Amino acid sequence: MPLPLSGPRGYSFPMTAPDASSSPRSTPDYSATAGGLAAAPAPAAAPEAVRVETTQVVQPGLAAVPRRSNAGLVIAAVIGFIVLALVMLFVLAYLFVGLGPAGVIIGALMALVPLGIVFWGIRWIDRWEPEPRGALVFAFLWGAGVSVLIALVVDAEIQNVIAAAGLGDFGTEFFGAAIQAPIVEELGKGLGVLLLFFAVRRHFDGPVDGIVYSAWVAGGFAFTENILYFGNELVSGGAPVEVFFIRGIMSPFAHVMFTAFIGAAIGYAAQRPGWFRGVVAFAIGSIPAILLHAFWNGALFFVNDFYGYYLLVQVPMFVVAVWLVSLLRKQERRVTFERLSEYAAVGWLHPDEVAMLSSPTGRRTAMAWARTHGLRPQMKAFIHDATRLAYARQRIVGDRDMIGAQADEAELLARVAASRHALRGTPA
Repeated sequence: MPLPLSGPRGYSFPMTAPDASSSPRSTPDYSATAGGLAAAPAPAAAPEAVRVETTQVVQPGLAAVPRRSNAGLVIAAVIGFIVLALVMLFVLAYLFVGLGPAGVIIGALMALVPLGIVFWGIRWIDRWEPEPRGALVFAFLWGAGVSVLIALVVDAEIQNVIAAAGLGDFGTEFFGAAIQAPIVEELGKGLGVLLLFFAVRRHFDGPVDGIVYSAWVAGGFAFTENILYFGNELVSGGAPVEVFFIRGIMSPFAHVMFTAFIGAAIGYAAQRPGWFRGVVAFAIGSIPAILLHAFWNGALFFVNDFYGYYLLVQVPMFVVAVWLVSLLRKQERRVTFERLSEYAAVGWLHPDEVAMLSSPTGRRTAMAWARTHGLRPQMKAFIHDATRLAYARQRIVGDRDMIGAQADEAELLARVAASRHALRGTPA
């Protein structure tokens, strides 16, 4: 039920409290965390000045706090994006040579439709704790460029072997679609997710993050692949409308569903310390990704009624996938509530602010209030920093401070404290 909150200077808006199952505990139980921890140190108590301010719910507003710089990471990112750009240029050149300008341009315009559908879905998944834009752009470019290049190079090599084996037309086509493509494409896409696991560990907190990164990689790969399919149908005089309907409207999430197994597996591994777990998770997650991809491609060789097969098999699989992602998103809210409750217990936040920050309804209501007061960017930044603070705490609880969790916690606490101080002076 809505919990009416009132603050100084007439500030008031309703917030929805979390489920009873997510209620705070006086003594948190961390027995399931990495390293077999029976308990984790509580957050440091807030300074007296902060504790005095947090006796009341504050109004929205935000003061800027300087962020740390990381020159080494910036240099590595620049080099990585330069390499990705060069690969993309090579792939584009390949497409233009094979399809011609008209085929590439029209094919790209058609491919934007399924791409938009996919990214709408990713936005829904990534809404609670958004990942860094730079990492998402890297994921997309990896999928659209590097993964495609890997598939093209391997295909060129394997085709010579298949020709020498004399499998015949059917055998060659089946091997390429149901065996070669699933293995090469899923490993190529998964490598991009694994690189992000190493590069952005501070923003790789669980299976939802892994699914988001893998979805961007898969969306990029599908975008380039769709240009190839749509453009080829246009150039060869085939049936571009039917191909567009099947690939662009009926199955835009196919590649996302395949690679999501790899992302989710690596995401689970990211919740524990150490890099080797990520490599093992990549190998384990690749198995169902490859098998599902092979099932999708291979069934088309034996099913006479594709649309019936799609309704009976693929639609239920998609529904189950959405349901599982919904459960994982609820887990994100629970983690946010539990970790921020620890900060509220030592004076960094008001308990009612924790309710707002860990509730979708509370966040929407707060954003609506902020819009009416011209403070939407400030409220958005406040929610974002508080959520990051919760996950920095989660990394500390999970014994993952080697990736800078305590440094992040100190910075984010300073930002949140400065935000609250500024909020008290904001007129209603």
